[in-house]
Amino acid sequence: MRQIRNSYFRKYPLLYSCLLLLLFSCGGERKPAETERVLQDGLGREVHLKKQQPARVMALAASMTEMLFAVCDTASIVARTPHCDYPAAALTKPVVNNYPVDYEQVLLLKPDLVFTVEGITPLEVADRLQELGVPVYYFKFRKVEDIFSGLDEIGRITGREQQAKQLTDSLRQHVAQIEARHQQQQPPLKVLAIAGYDPIYVYGHSTVITDKLRILGAVNAVEETFSPLSREQILKANPDVLLGGTPEEMEKSFFSIYPELRKIKAYQHNRIYAPTSDLMGRASPRVVESIRELEQFLYP
Repeated sequence: MRQIRNSYFRKYPLLYSCLLLLLFSCGGERKPAETERVLQDGLGREVHLKKQQPARVMALAASMTEMLFAVCDTASIVARTPHCDYPAAALTKPVVNNYPVDYEQVLLLKPDLVFTVEGITPLEVADRLQELGVPVYYFKFRKVEDIFSGLDEIGRITGREQQAKQLTDSLRQHVAQIEARHQQQQPPLKVLAIAGYDPIYVYGHSTVITDKLRILGAVNAVEETFSPLSREQILKANPDVLLGGTPEEMEKSFFSIYPELRKIKAYQHNRIYAPTSDLMGRASPRVVESIRELEQFLYP
């Protein structure tokens, strides 16, 4: 029987080759499809894309929507959240609720990838979207450079590397110029940035505001980030500058609640300022604009 089989395949070598190819393709380890792509996001999570390059993207955070519009082809951005109000082009996109996330609306828009920020979108929401076939990519921002690296990463993911590089090269250059102006600030101004009044929440050392202040030769007055701050801690820190509202607004909404804090240097010297809330709170491409605004407050 073996002799008959061997002679048969010698007689029809092409058929023999085709059968061997079929056997090898059906057995053994299956290779991933060429269109699949695996990324690692800012939290160290594996993010599986069905395509090498996502053609439809959206964000669940206003800062990320700004970043997408700064780098991506506008037509590829399929939605915004109710809080996404910049740039003006964002207002033309369909609105998807992100608190809580409207899963049905996300699925209708069929994004290939959703971007968000640590602390904005709960991990269980990302897990649920992943189960529904929508991958979620997290960014984590601690420093100004993290924003620039994030823009570069969006460029790599979406095939817009050159556009991202042109932007981040310019932004890095502007930051370097600002930082050079304030290298010799001695002693550095102590700045307290208020995020909430009752109880008192502040922007602490693990937030981008701390790095903005460093660039300006100043320091964050406190180390706490999310825990409510006591009046005693603020009195001890005794900040030179207070960020949170105009003097009139702070008098009505802050110092009327905590009258003893009128003893701090910022109040005594009338160094109380109202940063633009979107610039202050968003880690976005407008970070240089935010730093320049802070510069005007610190060194009028």
